[in-house]
Amino acid sequence: MNTATLEAKVQEAAQSDVGNRPAEGRITDEAVAAARAMIGLHLRPEGPYLQDATADTLRNWCNGIGDLNPLYRDVGYGASTRYGSVVGHPMFPMAFGWLGRTRWGLPGVHGFYAGNDWELFRNIKPGDRITAIERVVGVEEKESQFSGRLVLQYVEASYYNQRSELVARGLGTCTRHERKAARDAGKYKEIVQHEYSDEERDRIDEMILDEPKNIRGAAVRYWEEVEVGEELPTIARGPLSLMDTMGFLVGCGRGHTHGVVLQAAVKHPGHFFRNPEAGGGVEYTGIGHHRESVAKEVGVPGTYDYGPQRSSWMCSLITNWMGDAGVLKRVRTEMRRFNIVGDTTFCKGKVVRKYVKDKTGLVDIEIQAVNQRGELTTPGIATVALPSRDVKLPAFLDGSAIDLELPVVR
Repeated sequence: MNTATLEAKVQEAAQSDVGNRPAEGRITDEAVAAARAMIGLHLRPEGPYLQDATADTLRNWCNGIGDLNPLYRDVGYGASTRYGSVVGHPMFPMAFGWLGRTRWGLPGVHGFYAGNDWELFRNIKPGDRITAIERVVGVEEKESQFSGRLVLQYVEASYYNQRSELVARGLGTCTRHERKAARDAGKYKEIVQHEYSDEERDRIDEMILDEPKNIRGAAVRYWEEVEVGEELPTIARGPLSLMDTMGFLVGCGRGHTHGVVLQAAVKHPGHFFRNPEAGGGVEYTGIGHHRESVAKEVGVPGTYDYGPQRSSWMCSLITNWMGDAGVLKRVRTEMRRFNIVGDTTFCKGKVVRKYVKDKTGLVDIEIQAVNQRGELTTPGIATVALPSRDVKLPAFLDGSAIDLELPVVR
């Protein structure tokens, strides 16, 4: 597209396509059929945002999710480990472009990140350059209390390094809801921001400040030492603030502004609008993470966290526990409730299974996030490979030799 054509489209969009409020798309039989017709298509991945792994980008990602593990952020510490360098946090590939985004089908219908299921194969180190292949793998219809008719969309992203080695594969899930239906249902209208007592706030602060004491680090956790029923040390994230949500965007390298935003709005006007609160400035419909008025337009009681950020918190729960010698092979999280500003997320885990597969000692861990109201917000499961004292089982540095035989949609 030449400059004159782009300018003409910008003027046209400024006058008509980009509205003064988020689009009110409908979930129709025709729209669902059109989305299903896209199954198997390869998408142009969102981004890339952070494509090159460096000591700075790896550390910045950790800052964005509040991870304090030195293996992922301290160059000097990493050099002394079995890996010979700092390595990327297992969820760092997410910084290339968030998986499960609402970028295809069902125009004008609001989308929420609903979770993902990651299988991890190789470590990322400084000097690696990540690419991704993303494809549509499924569409499903359901009914919900939140908005009535909804659509689940599934995308799969495979991440590779510059040597064409598979680093990670993730299944992303997105739910699509009609904004008006969600507003009218009012499922969460009674929820208000939590008011903490001094004792509650002190307890949360203590958990956060004490978290480094529970990072296993160089002390090897052997497979034989783990017991079914063993509980992982709980970690806390909160109370959620604007610093937390904005910090996650910085950690991901995401920051579209000015003409970059307007060009995107021209291409995808259903995902952008001219916000009167910003003097008519163009904003993405996902600005509900930061503007309460926009959140309430789609039935959410207040500004809320980013799903990929919460998924990464759940991952940190596990990596703290498993130690430097452990390898996170799989982590699955499902977003069941909104995490609004002021909420605190307590991430918990319990070992539910031990077994050997592909000559590797594995443990399955049931994970969950619970808020300060005691509500389950995020169930999930993880699989960790741990070193064994059995000399018949080989040593390993990553999860590339393990095949969990997961179905594409699960």
